[in-house]
Amino acid sequence: MLLSKAKIGQKSEIIKVEGKDKTKKFLFSLGCSEGEEITLINILAGNYVVNIKDSRYALDESMAKAIVLAD
Repeated sequence: MLLSKAKIGQKSEIIKVEGKDKTKKFLFSLGCSEGEEITLINILAGNYVVNIKDSRYALDESMAKAIVLAD
């Protein structure tokens, strides 16, 4: 399942990060890598507010579609 399809408040494990190298490197710099836990906090103005490693980030929809989660 993609992060863009997750429900607010849902915790999941990241299975894979897809997309272009630039997107992958950016997400990896935020701590968004395989095996990490991610929580969708809210969706505001098309941005996905997530919690990764005790930090909150806002990702746009294209980045949310690049993150594959465990069901």
